[in-house]
Amino acid sequence: MTRGTYYLTTPIYYVNANPHVGHAYTTIMTDIVARHHRQLGEDVFFLTGTDEHGAKVAQAAVAAGRSPKEHADQLSERFRALGAELDATNSFFIRTTDDAHKAEVQRLLTIMHERGDIYRGSYGGWYCVACETFYNEGDLADSRTCPIHGTAVEWMEEDNWFFRLSAYRDRLLAWYDEHPDLVIPTARRNEARRMIEDGLEDLSISRGQIDWGIQVPWDPEQVIYVWVDALFNYWTALQYGAGADGTRFWPPDLQVMAKDILKFHAVIWPALLMSAGLELPHRLAIHGYVLKGGEKMSKTTGNLVDPFPFIETYGLDALRYYLAREIRFGEDGTFSAEGFHQRYTTELANEFGNLLNRTVNMVTRYRDGVIPPDRGRDAALADEIHARITAVRGALGDTDITRAVDEAWVLVRRLNRLVEERTPWTLAKDPDRTEDLDQVLHSLCEGLRAVAVLLWPVMPGSCTRAMQALGEVPGEMAIHRAEWGTGVGGGTVVVGEPLFPRVEGLPE
Repeated sequence: MTRGTYYLTTPIYYVNANPHVGHAYTTIMTDIVARHHRQLGEDVFFLTGTDEHGAKVAQAAVAAGRSPKEHADQLSERFRALGAELDATNSFFIRTTDDAHKAEVQRLLTIMHERGDIYRGSYGGWYCVACETFYNEGDLADSRTCPIHGTAVEWMEEDNWFFRLSAYRDRLLAWYDEHPDLVIPTARRNEARRMIEDGLEDLSISRGQIDWGIQVPWDPEQVIYVWVDALFNYWTALQYGAGADGTRFWPPDLQVMAKDILKFHAVIWPALLMSAGLELPHRLAIHGYVLKGGEKMSKTTGNLVDPFPFIETYGLDALRYYLAREIRFGEDGTFSAEGFHQRYTTELANEFGNLLNRTVNMVTRYRDGVIPPDRGRDAALADEIHARITAVRGALGDTDITRAVDEAWVLVRRLNRLVEERTPWTLAKDPDRTEDLDQVLHSLCEGLRAVAVLLWPVMPGSCTRAMQALGEVPGEMAIHRAEWGTGVGGGTVVVGEPLFPRVEGLPE
């Protein structure tokens, strides 16, 4: 980005139940992009946090025998801990119970009210507590159930405050036309645009039947609709979580979310920003569901995968890699223990880990651990590495995280073929081929450094250890360090433990 800053967000996670691998997926994908933009030398602000108001939280608190705030405190801390376990590099963790967030939401709503975009009205509709949203009769699933959660909806009628969402139809359509890459993938962009084209109903933005929320500033008998409260977190966090000049990061460069909240972010959110007089985000990246047994994982249905046993068995980087490579970003993908183990064993342990181990051992055995000089015989490989760097940068620039990993892995496999083609152990037996051996060992180390830099956003711990094994400065992961000839030169390799140790059996 030409402005030198990069602001990206996850959705804030709802604290009515414990985190699961679906939350881990969103956080990891966002963290990969954040790390890459730091590699580019940009000033990155990465936001995540928890959404803590609304009927679902109040009900869950009652069921647990706690007050809503006590319940929110406990669950929010678990989401914060999940981020730490995933090695997420978020710059700030927002809670919608923060006083500064609440005050700023009230200020923004007051602006919208004063400009005539909020009015008093009556409403009746089918309400899903799990979604915290109303549905029209025609949108319900069989037996009058929520189309997302499959749970029974209830009829709700009350006097509320409404946002004139319908008045923003034409402005939203013009915005979509002016920004064809606003929502990715294209199918989600088309879906969101159709929602707008089909006509927009005004949005009830307050609730009178619950009290766990932010009070409407001019009507303390009502609380602000939890989705409006939550959406504004992306702005409010910069007011008190990003330093004195935090708003320099605005607007968001990238907002990552699952497809079930597309309407809130691609239709309602931009309209709220227009009303509040704030600049709109640059890109919304919509990913699919993480499936288990062919079904969406959900706290409501209990069909969940706990990521922690996989982290304990295989290591954190294996989880990050599996989610990025197995589940194509933007599409639904199935999480399976068998698939995880296969990726770990075949790709991480054998193709990458074993390649690094063989290279370090050969340099140790044949050159006393000192990486030999470049003999100038692998210009074609240098070009291939440059092409892979360009491809990875392009994929991450398009927020195509899976393609970025695929492109990096092309280089991993090319280096494995290089070993089999050149057979360094054969060259080592021939005194007349000393320079040939120098070249292949040098080329393998060059290529592995490039792999470590390119995959560092995905597997930061493992790639840092790979750099150390190659005698490189492990903290220098700027993207230019992947290019041929940018190594320390004449470095000494370090023999260590396997990067990805063999694992027997599957986690329970």
